[in-house]
Amino acid sequence: MVRLFLILMFVSSLAFAQEGSSWQNFRGNKSLTGEASVNLPKSLKLLWTYKTEDAIKSSPVIYNGIVYIGSNDGFVYAIDNGKLKWKYQTPTSIEAPPLFIDNLIIVSSLEGIVYALDASSGKLKWEYATDGQISGAANWFVAPDGKGKRIIVGSYDFFLHCIDVKTGKGIWKYETDNYINGTPSVSDKTTIFGGCDGFVYLLDLNMGTLAGKIEIGTYMAASAAIENGKAYFGNYDGKFYSADLSSKKIVWTYNGTAPFISSPAIAGDRVVIGSRDKHIYCFEKSTGRLIWKFRTRGSVDSSPVISKNIVVVGSGDGRLYMIDLKTGQEVWSYEIGKPIISSPAVTNDMVVVGSMDGSVYAFGVK
Repeated sequence: MVRLFLILMFVSSLAFAQEGSSWQNFRGNKSLTGEASVNLPKSLKLLWTYKTEDAIKSSPVIYNGIVYIGSNDGFVYAIDNGKLKWKYQTPTSIEAPPLFIDNLIIVSSLEGIVYALDASSGKLKWEYATDGQISGAANWFVAPDGKGKRIIVGSYDFFLHCIDVKTGKGIWKYETDNYINGTPSVSDKTTIFGGCDGFVYLLDLNMGTLAGKIEIGTYMAASAAIENGKAYFGNYDGKFYSADLSSKKIVWTYNGTAPFISSPAIAGDRVVIGSRDKHIYCFEKSTGRLIWKFRTRGSVDSSPVISKNIVVVGSGDGRLYMIDLKTGQEVWSYEIGKPIISSPAVTNDMVVVGSMDGSVYAFGVK
């Protein structure tokens, strides 16, 4: 029994270590909670930078120390310790964050093409065309019928598309009444997403059929975070919501003063989001009570990451911030100088973010 216990403890610790070693999709997991299982130090040092040829709105993903990110110059980059491993050229800007799955980089362009690239070489494996711009990342799930893995991605053609990961063939698509901007979040057998028609949609992942929708009045430019049957999201009118996915009802609403373009992060009893009113907000998850707000010098479109008791987020003021989750006080900041719209990726070894100056920045401990 003791030996078995030790084996289980070893496996558990190994799984925990692996969990913190990579950041494989936008917001860190399929539920888009933006939570990292990493103990960050009180300050970070710049480890390296990599310069692309245009502004970066895309957010990075990381696997085995390799950073993958898109740029407005039309290239997808794989960067190893500040050195180019490979790059793949597309005809138009890449604003959407990549997804790492099964040694593939799934990334989409403003032309509306979904690309599957070999993560080791950058070689094109397949592509899938939609009829509109794609700004949000793809997410993934295991097909309920046991037929492998699938990805879902929203497009300005009004459709949410479901695609087979291995073949790139379309499985189903669901039509809404306007553009889909953000990344669909996944919870069990359901996906949740919003767009420009004023609704949050719940779809059955197996068939792509409607399971319910929640009216929110106006555009939802970002993504919802899901935890324990509740979804958290903001809209363009400056309202921030908690919704119960079982009843399809709003639990609480916070009336802000400017659009929420940022996606929220959840940890413990708190939910954190950035606003275009230049603030980062922290709410009590169950009630919507405002716990603190932190003022930056620019709009906050970057989506925060919560790493234990630290919030990591970029701002339009050109700074990357670390904020104490409990108190809302600044712990550390680094001035890049140009706006940060990209959302940070956080692993055991690095905090990585892109900037509108066209560079990728990696921070850590030297």
